Amino acid sequence: MTATLAPHREPGSPAPASSRRLADRVFRIREFGIVAVLVVFVAVTASIQSRFLSSTNIQFILVDATIFALLALGETIVVISRNVDLSVGSVLGLSAFLTARLASNTHGLPLPLVFLAGIGIGLLCGIVNGLMVTIGRVPSLVVTLATLYIIRGADVLIVGGGQVVPSSYYPSFLTISKATVAGIPDLAIVVAVVIAGGAYWLRTYRSGRELYAIGSNPDAARLAGIPMGRRVFTAFALSGAIAGVAGVLWASRYGTVDSTAGTSYELQVVAAVVVGGVAIFGGSGSVVGAAIGALLLQTINSALYVLGVSPNWDQAIAGFLLILAIVLDRLISLRLTASLRRRSARRGA
Repeated sequence: MTATLAPHREPGSPAPASSRRLADRVFRIREFGIVAVLVVFVAVTASIQSRFLSSTNIQFILVDATIFALLALGETIVVISRNVDLSVGSVLGLSAFLTARLASNTHGLPLPLVFLAGIGIGLLCGIVNGLMVTIGRVPSLVVTLATLYIIRGADVLIVGGGQVVPSSYYPSFLTISKATVAGIPDLAIVVAVVIAGGAYWLRTYRSGRELYAIGSNPDAARLAGIPMGRRVFTAFALSGAIAGVAGVLWASRYGTVDSTAGTSYELQVVAAVVVGGVAIFGGSGSVVGAAIGALLLQTINSALYVLGVSPNWDQAIAGFLLILAIVLDRLISLRLTASLRRRSARRGA
C-alpha cells in the first residue's frame, strides 16, 4: 500500500484548482466573444446581400467548415501540448489523391475501407512527425515545415500532371458530402459529434488533461512523471490520422483532385485554432473554440464571394486574424498572471 502526499504549497500561493478555474473562465469568455462576432458578421452580410442566408449557401459553408474544423481538431491536440503541425495541408492533399484514385479504380469498394486507407496514410505521416519531435528532439516547427514540403513533393511526384475526376468515382463516394438531414449536411452532424467527443476526451480523460499540463509547464509535467514523449507522439499521430480522414472528405466534396489539393491549408487551420481561443503557446483552449474559429473563417470567405470581393483577400484576412489572436492571447496571459499574483498577495497578507 502506498501513501500519496499532498503537494506542499507556500502560504499565500493561489490554489491550483482556483487558478485553473479562472483561466478556463477567461478563455471561455473569449469563445463566447467569437460566437458573438460570427453572429454580428452574418447579420451584417445578410443585410447587404440577402442570398447569403439561402439554404444552398448555408450548406456550402457548413460542408467546407467541417473539413477545416476536422483539421482544427487534430491541430488543437498538437498546439495544446506546445507544438505545431504545419504538415496537415500536405497530408490532406496526399490522402485526397490516393484515396480518390482508390475509389475510382476499385468500384464497389466499401466506403469504410476508403476511410481506413485515408487514416493509414495520415497516421503514417503523423508517426514520422511524432518520432522526429519526441525521439529526434527536433522542434515541431522545423519538423513539420520540412515534412510539409516533403509530403507535398511526394504528392507532386505521384500525381504528376494527372488528376482524378468525378465521373470515375462510384456514386456513393460523391454523396458523402451531399446528404442532408432537415437541410443540415450529414457531414456537419458527424463532425460535430466527433469534435464533441474530442472535447470530452481532452477535458475528462487523464491522457487528454496531461496534454494541457505539458503545454502549460513542460518542466513541471516532467517532474510530475507525465510521459511527455508518449503524449506528444500520440498528439502528432492523431493529427496525421485526422488529416488523412479530412483528405477523403475533401476528395468527396470537390471531386476533381490533383497535386494542388490542400495547398496553404496549414495557415487557415492554424488561424482557425488560434482565433478559436487555443493559446499558440500551449496549455489552454478547446477544440470547440477551434471549430468555431474554422466556421468563422469559412463564413468570412463565403461572404467575400457573395459580396463580390476578390478571393485574394482570404489569406490576408486569415493572417490578420492570426496576428490579432496571438496578440490577444499574450494580453490575456499577462492580465491573468497579474490577477493571480494579486490574489496570491492578498492571501499572503
